[in-house]
Amino acid sequence: MRILFTGGSGKAGRHVCRYLRDQGHRVVNVDLTPLNEVGIDNLQADITDSGSMFNVMTSYANFDEMEAGTGVPKFDAVVHFAAVPRILIKPDHETFRINTVGTYNVIEAAVKLGIPKVIFASSETTYGVCFSDGTVNPHYLPVDEDYDVDPMDSYGLSKVVNEKTGSAFQRRSGIDIYGLRIGNVIEPDEYENFPAFFADPGVRRRNIFCYIDARDLGQIVDLCLKKDGLGYQIFNAGNDTNSVNIPNSEILERFFPGVQLNRELADNEALFSNLKIREVLGFKEQHNWRQYVNAE
Repeated sequence: MRILFTGGSGKAGRHVCRYLRDQGHRVVNVDLTPLNEVGIDNLQADITDSGSMFNVMTSYANFDEMEAGTGVPKFDAVVHFAAVPRILIKPDHETFRINTVGTYNVIEAAVKLGIPKVIFASSETTYGVCFSDGTVNPHYLPVDEDYDVDPMDSYGLSKVVNEKTGSAFQRRSGIDIYGLRIGNVIEPDEYENFPAFFADPGVRRRNIFCYIDARDLGQIVDLCLKKDGLGYQIFNAGNDTNSVNIPNSEILERFFPGVQLNRELADNEALFSNLKIREVLGFKEQHNWRQYVNAE
């Protein structure tokens, strides 16, 4: 597939771009900073500029595409990751503006240009626990895609708005638009931090103990690209288990006392449920933290 990918130079994006390239896709990274990776093309553009989004989606990927003499090839899909990645980087109003206006511009251009699939990055923060003021309990566990999302911060709120934007454009166009509520992204070199999580599990409470290996996130995006006909969908993007070395019985007793369980849980099953991506997309985890970290 010929894929336009926004935000491919970021922490999560660069791993997903590499994965997609290695699956044989042609990937064009649209970012303010180019990604210096063999086999990935780059265009520098700002997602908050609508004209730029229409332009990059009607652009050659590189000089080789001019050789056929048949004009600019059409993109098969857009994957939209570009965003201010959390609160406390820019002022709150700028985080909200960039993330919401940028997502509107990207999806609008894709829909109006007839690109048949859009995958966009939402976030675990929509569940209202991660960037809460004070200690907040989820409504129930495990959190799943049917949860009534209710963040209180500018970043999480921007992602909720983006989900509504995706839903609106899908209703208007009928194309496939899938949103990924991405968990705490872990790069391969970050597994060295996990022993600190084991020593103080409470540091993972705001993430509802979730993580997603950046390479497994690439698999999830690729599975979304290959799965057609689902219309508008939201998927939690997380690994199969929690990011700490204690069982759910202890996690629930220590950190979520009194929180309702909506189903039975296995000892280490992720409280950030990835059941939907396993059942609907066929996701099979390749990078459980236990492959890289001693659990003792």
